[in-house]
Amino acid sequence: MTASFFVEEWQPREFTALSASRHSALRSPDYNACVMERPFDARLECSACRETFGMDRLRNLCDKCKGPLLVRYALRNSPQLRSVVQQRAPSMWRYFEVLPASSPEEIITLGEGATPMLPARAVGESLGTPALFIKDESKNPTRSFKSRGMSAAVTMARSLGATSFAAPTAGNAGCALAAYGARATTPVFVAMPDDTPRSIVEECRSYGASVELVRGVITDAARRVQQHVAEHGGFDVSTLKEPYRVEGKKTMGYELLEDLGRLPDVILYPTGGGTGLIGMWKAFAEMEQLGWIGPQRPRMIIVQSEGCAPMVRAVRQGLDHAPEWENPSTTAWGLRVPRALGDRLMLAAIRESNGAAIAVPESEIEPAAQELRSKEGIDAGPETGAALVALRMMLRDRSIDPDAMIVLFNTGGNKYM
Repeated sequence: MTASFFVEEWQPREFTALSASRHSALRSPDYNACVMERPFDARLECSACRETFGMDRLRNLCDKCKGPLLVRYALRNSPQLRSVVQQRAPSMWRYFEVLPASSPEEIITLGEGATPMLPARAVGESLGTPALFIKDESKNPTRSFKSRGMSAAVTMARSLGATSFAAPTAGNAGCALAAYGARATTPVFVAMPDDTPRSIVEECRSYGASVELVRGVITDAARRVQQHVAEHGGFDVSTLKEPYRVEGKKTMGYELLEDLGRLPDVILYPTGGGTGLIGMWKAFAEMEQLGWIGPQRPRMIIVQSEGCAPMVRAVRQGLDHAPEWENPSTTAWGLRVPRALGDRLMLAAIRESNGAAIAVPESEIEPAAQELRSKEGIDAGPETGAALVALRMMLRDRSIDPDAMIVLFNTGGNKYM
């Protein structure tokens, strides 16, 4: 896998900036009132065999090889687009031109995106890292970064005719799908492991979703979703089994540039299915094509628990895929993903960025999350605690420069109590 996979060579149409007289409409949080235009053609491309498809109907995996599909835009140098985006209401949908919806009227939104970038002064001082920041995704509508992906996925699926949704979940994805399904007045079926915290189960049900508890882990829940869809119909919005959750998640990458004025040197990202990491890496390639950034990239650091670390093992063994982890066990529920469909894409991003994958001791995860809560006032979930443990470990072995600009992702709040 090479960097060219994430770069589109397709020739685009000319971008025409919106006139200043129309900018006032873009400030409205009501996206039906916003004047937005799609200057770039788009299509789907298989991430494995490179077969291309239209975006005119519901699709899951590649018809030819069953690889994950990604959206490709015919981008060109468009620095003026960035100034237009900056004048819009704060939401991930301010990046409309590089998102898949064909019109603002289609958008299913709860106000996701534009989350805070917070200097981690107290924790940074204790670690000797003066430029440590936390991207706080707990401020999304369903208290996690999953809101972004589900907004895009539900928007596109509804516009293409989906009448119900289904997905497996370890927690936050199910809550987000349930909420956005409710917003779209579309039924939702969620399957989750039977040891999922009760708070997550009840949150999904509170949004009106049908929830089924399954013995095992998320891969077992995924099999139940496949069975449900085969028997009852519905569109499967599982991680990377449809092309649009990545599009919502990639807006985190665009926001890093707006938050910091440049991309950070290092990103520590708690990783289960990896859609956010894949999405950000895709966003960086798109931003370079748009002329917003140069070729420099952050080092991408995958963080997993020692109890479930398939990506870490794959990196250590020099593999181009990540075999399923046996008997996964971690209280950071978002990290308990024994096999990720996007493994090859994650490994490509790690290697292209001179990044790393690190597994942290399970016993240190919750104390680190509590430290973030008490010292920084962050609604930190255990996944974020894992990222802080990883940062400590990498500073200790000098694999991260303490003077680097470092962003630690708080992918979701502490919803497990």
